[in-house]
Amino acid sequence: MANIITTLGPLGADQLGVVLPHEHVFVDLRTWDQPGYAQADPAAVVALMAPEIERARAVGVTAIVECSTVGVGRRADIDRAVSEATGFPLVVPTGIYREPWAPRWAHEASEDELFEWMLRELTDEISGTGVQAGWIKLSAGDDGLTPSETKILRAAARAAKATGSVIGSHTIKGAVVRDQLDILDDVGLAPNRFIWIHTQAEPDAGLHLEIARRGAWIEYDAIGSDDVDDAFFVEGIGRVLDAGLGGRLLLSQDRGTYDPAQPDGGRPRPYTYLSETFLPQLRASGLREAEIHGLMRTNPFEAFAR
Repeated sequence: MANIITTLGPLGADQLGVVLPHEHVFVDLRTWDQPGYAQADPAAVVALMAPEIERARAVGVTAIVECSTVGVGRRADIDRAVSEATGFPLVVPTGIYREPWAPRWAHEASEDELFEWMLRELTDEISGTGVQAGWIKLSAGDDGLTPSETKILRAAARAAKATGSVIGSHTIKGAVVRDQLDILDDVGLAPNRFIWIHTQAEPDAGLHLEIARRGAWIEYDAIGSDDVDDAFFVEGIGRVLDAGLGGRLLLSQDRGTYDPAQPDGGRPRPYTYLSETFLPQLRASGLREAEIHGLMRTNPFEAFAR
C-alpha cells in the first residue's frame, strides 16, 4: 500500500485530504556559517506556528510538506515538536540545497557517502530526531548545475530509486530542469519521481508543458505571492489542463514560517490563501470539482507517496 511518510507515521490516501506540497514551518535562508544559523527555541516555534497549523486544518488542509532542507535551516526536531503539539502531519525532507548554501561537509562527501546518508534518513530517521524523511529536497543554480550539485543530484536519484521517494528541486530555469532529468535518466530514475519546484518562475510556458510531457511534476507554488497575481496562475493552470497534463500539476503557496533571522521568528504568512481565496477563483473560471480534487488531493498524494 502506498503511504506518505510523515512526522506522525505513514499515512494512506484514505487518511488524507488536501495536502500542501510546498510550504515552510521553519526556515533560515542565511548561509550555514552565519552566527545563530538555524537556532531557535522549539517552544517559541510552536507558539508562533501552531495557530497557523490550526488555521490550515480549519480550511481542510490535512498535511503540509516542509520544504526546508539541509542548507536552509532544516530542523527536523522542531518540525516534530510543532507536529506533536498540533497532532498535524508534516512531511520532512532529506537532501541538500544549492551553492552557496550547501555546507562544507556536502562538498567534501563522495556521491556514495551522500547516497548512504540520504538512504539512512529515508528508511530510518534524521539523526537523533525520531523523524523519518518523507522525500528529497534539492536545488540547482540558475546558470546550470555545478559539479557539487550534480554529485548531490546523482546521490539523490540513487536514494529515490532505492526507496520510491520523490525528489523536488528548487530550479528556476527550465533548461536546467532538462539537464536534471537527463541525469535522472542516466541513473535510471523515472521522471515521475521528480518535482520541478517554482515552475512559475520560468517565463517560457512551453517549457512547463514540455517537462510535464516528459512525466515530471510541475509545481506552481507561489500562489498568494505579492510578486505574481492570481490571474497568472489561473491562466497557467488552464493551459496545463487544456494540454491534458492536469495529472502532472501541483499547487502550493511557499508560505509560513518561523525565521530565526527575524525578531521573534518574524510574521508568518497563513497557509490558507489557496483554499480561501484562490480556489474560488478557479471555480469561477470554470474548473470542475473533480479537477480541483485532483489538483489538491490526488496529485500531491501520488507525488509524495511511496
